[in-house]
Amino acid sequence: MLDEESRQQARPAVTMAGPDEAPGERFPIGAEGRLLFWIAVAFSAFQIATAAHLLDLPSQVVRAVHVGFLGLLAFPLAAALRGWPAPAKPLAWLLALAAIAVASYQWYEYAGLLLRAGDPLPRDIAVGVVALVVVFAAAWVAMGPALPIISGLFLAYCLFGQYLPAPFDHRGYDFAQVIDHMAFGTEGIYGIPVYVSSTYIFLFILFGSFLERAGMIALFTDIALGLVGHKRGGAAKVAVISSGLMGTISGSGVANVVTTGQFTIPLMKKFGYRAAFAGGVESTASMGGQIMPPVMGAVAFIMAETLGVAYFEVVKAAIIPALLYFASAFWMVHLEAGKRGLFGLPKAQLPSPLAAIRQRWYLLAPLAVLVYLLFSGYTPLFAGTVGLALTVMLILGGSVAAGLPAGAVRLVFWIGLGLVAAAFLRFGTQVVFAAVAALIAWNLLSRGGRQTLALCRDSLAEGARTALPVGVACAIVGIIIGTMTLTGVANTFGQFIVSVGGTSLFLSLVLTMITCIVLGMGIPTIPNYIITSSIAGPALLELGVPLLVSHMFVFYFGILADLTPPVALACFAAAPIARENGLRISIEAIKIAAAGFVIPFMAVYTPALMLQDGGPLAQAIGYWPAVVYIVVKTGLSIGLWGAAVIGHLGGPLKAHERLLAVAAAFTLIAALPLTDEIGFALAAAFAAIIWLRRRRAGAALAAGDSEA
Repeated sequence: MLDEESRQQARPAVTMAGPDEAPGERFPIGAEGRLLFWIAVAFSAFQIATAAHLLDLPSQVVRAVHVGFLGLLAFPLAAALRGWPAPAKPLAWLLALAAIAVASYQWYEYAGLLLRAGDPLPRDIAVGVVALVVVFAAAWVAMGPALPIISGLFLAYCLFGQYLPAPFDHRGYDFAQVIDHMAFGTEGIYGIPVYVSSTYIFLFILFGSFLERAGMIALFTDIALGLVGHKRGGAAKVAVISSGLMGTISGSGVANVVTTGQFTIPLMKKFGYRAAFAGGVESTASMGGQIMPPVMGAVAFIMAETLGVAYFEVVKAAIIPALLYFASAFWMVHLEAGKRGLFGLPKAQLPSPLAAIRQRWYLLAPLAVLVYLLFSGYTPLFAGTVGLALTVMLILGGSVAAGLPAGAVRLVFWIGLGLVAAAFLRFGTQVVFAAVAALIAWNLLSRGGRQTLALCRDSLAEGARTALPVGVACAIVGIIIGTMTLTGVANTFGQFIVSVGGTSLFLSLVLTMITCIVLGMGIPTIPNYIITSSIAGPALLELGVPLLVSHMFVFYFGILADLTPPVALACFAAAPIARENGLRISIEAIKIAAAGFVIPFMAVYTPALMLQDGGPLAQAIGYWPAVVYIVVKTGLSIGLWGAAVIGHLGGPLKAHERLLAVAAAFTLIAALPLTDEIGFALAAAFAAIIWLRRRRAGAALAAGDSEA
């Protein structure tokens, strides 16, 4: 089997630092840390109660309390963990209390604010100003200055845009009108992004937190090791598969890097991969987790809510591109392994994937139920609530079962628990919640059960902490959305894209891609998507790009921004693990992630790649033939690009062979007359050259053997 150090890296600890333990980067030590820990637990409990309708509150109140909790945690947590000077710590708590005061005011004055919407009182304006200050400050401490500066420029445009030259000017808005629009109602900081954060996103982050703490990372790693660990370059293929699987439950590419990467990057280096390439593989695969159904990160929920489509439709559009993305990464590491002569691990040292599933099958059950519910048309909120409840049931049930006699008694217990879990489809979620309550009571009776309850408590706190940057980003990006709805500034940029598209759709797409990547250099994927989809999405739609495809286009490049220099957040997260320069890792990641740059363009010209209607190819040969054709063509272009970049295909490639592969790949991507025919011809010529070279090499080898 693998050495003990690697096995321990493959299995992160299933418990996080509790309120009385040393929490590292999670919660500070001491009384303040315990207080913040329990605030985080309360935050998660509130979100679960509202999602499960155990606590029914108006949506506006839920959003306000959500933002209030974000501020209450963000400031003192940042002050404690980052070592703010002593004089600044009271300011952190003052801002935290201001966040709660704003939320309390929104709750208490809920009816009054509805009645006087558009005609705020002076105290409303004062509270609104405080709300904006708190959100800007929280974004600054949570994510740095980039996003607050961008949002501040949009807010300044609301207040002073009337002084700009045409066509960038607007009619002018009163200060009170701007504050009322931004700080109250559902157009500013409490808009759709915060609604999605306070429902879907938080719930799925908790879902992932519980599964991770229960051992899902170790399960995925064992499955990946057993399936491909013995293949050529198996260490890197393990990274691709395990990170892709983690993407099904995790919404953060950077978080995937620092969890699965702790095991996969050292493993890749140990078996001969260059440090930069190892970091690039992990970064590429981890960021790809955000496009991997069913969870797909937080953006997919915002996309579904913004477009008013079923979440299933977003998943359907993402499935083929996601598979191609990971197939591309898999192909790249296979070629690199062949070039470097890197082979897999001895099969005798690897875990059995079937044994891993038999031992921890219960971790896959909630994920299977989640997928079933999402694909059956249930809302993501219902699916996430049920998935989380089932996860808790299985964790608590496993603890109870461990205390029962092995054999028939334990089997009967699991069958009974399974029947109770299945009863929610007929009798509603109350059955599941009642079962969870009973299991909690049962676990309180034993020491092992109490340790399991502590695990669940810690998962609640960890989930709330993980949700902080996402929630704060959703709050402050609402200011940008509010500016667009108030002033209509998105039309100006959109008209520019449309005018460029009048001469060349390709140039419009390139302009949109550059905008996404430049914005992504300073802000996370969620606000990047929200900004670019608000600005560029309508313009691409006007140019004839299907609605969902246009949004997936900006979604993809928002994700890839975390791989592109100079910022490349995912790559710099991998740098200390790989012990390599982040920029070198970024260069390797861009090569490996070639499919991510290709797929959005091909989907625009042939929407069948995302299982969408439209496009000349589908009209010419039919929908399903078009799907098959575009998948084959995309796969071929990715294969050619990989051979050209790595410089290896069954043997070293010469310079002219690599150039031929690049030319074939590029012409297959381009959507111009005859480019497909030229691309297939060049691909055939490349294949013929490789075949002839290998045949000559085989003949020479045979001749040498006969002479010997």
